[in-house]
Amino acid sequence: MPHSNLPSAISNPITEDDIANYLANTPDFFERHAELLSCVQLSSPHNHRAISLQERQASLLREKIKMLELRIMDMIRNVNDNMVLSDKLLQWARTLFLNTDPATLPELMAAELADQFSVPQVGIKVWGVDAAYAGASFAQGVSDDAKSFVSSLTEPFCGVNSGLEAINWLPDPKAVVSLAILPLRAGPVGSTAPAFGLLVLASPDSQRFTSTMGTDFLARVAELASAALSPLR
Repeated sequence: MPHSNLPSAISNPITEDDIANYLANTPDFFERHAELLSCVQLSSPHNHRAISLQERQASLLREKIKMLELRIMDMIRNVNDNMVLSDKLLQWARTLFLNTDPATLPELMAAELADQFSVPQVGIKVWGVDAAYAGASFAQGVSDDAKSFVSSLTEPFCGVNSGLEAINWLPDPKAVVSLAILPLRAGPVGSTAPAFGLLVLASPDSQRFTSTMGTDFLARVAELASAALSPLR
C-alpha cells in the first residue's frame, strides 16, 4: 500500500523560481562554491555555441559598450549640428544689425534666411508700420483675418500646406508642400502681444517642416526678427 506521507521534495518539487529566489537571497552562495562558476555553460547569442559564463558576461559588456558608443556619437553629431545652426543664426543676426536702411530690412531678412538656412522660399509681411513705410510691398496685401490668425499664434507653427493666405506672399505658392510660419511681435518668446508681422518659410519637401518638430530654434529666429524690425514701427 502506498505510503501517504511522501517526502516534501517529491510532493512539492523544486522549481526554477525556487532556485532563482534562493540564489538571489543567498549572495554568498557562489563565494562558497566558486568552482561552479567555471562550469556554467551558456548559449552564445551569436552562433549558439556553448560558452562560459565569463564569456557571456564579456559579450554582454561589449554590446553595452557598443550601444553607449553609438549614443555618444549621436550626441556629438547633435552638438555639432547645433553649433552650425548657432553660427548661422549669429551671421544672420549680424547682417540685420549692420543694415542702416529700415526700408530694405524685411527683404534683406528674408533673403538672408533663405541663404543661411537653405530655405527654398521665404516671405515676410509687416503691418502697423510708420507712415514712411506704409507704401512698401512688405506692408501691403494682408487681410484682417490673416492678422487675427497670426496674433492667435503664441509660437511658430509648422506643418503641411493647408492653403493659408501667407503662401501667396511667396514667389511660387504651388511648390509649397510644408511650411513654418513665425509670428512677429514685441516682447520675448511666448508673449501674447498682438502680432505686427509674419515670416513664412516654405519647402517642397514634406519633411522639412513637420507638426512634430521642435520649434525652439524658430522661436529664437522670430524673436530676433521682431527686435530687428522695431525701427519700422
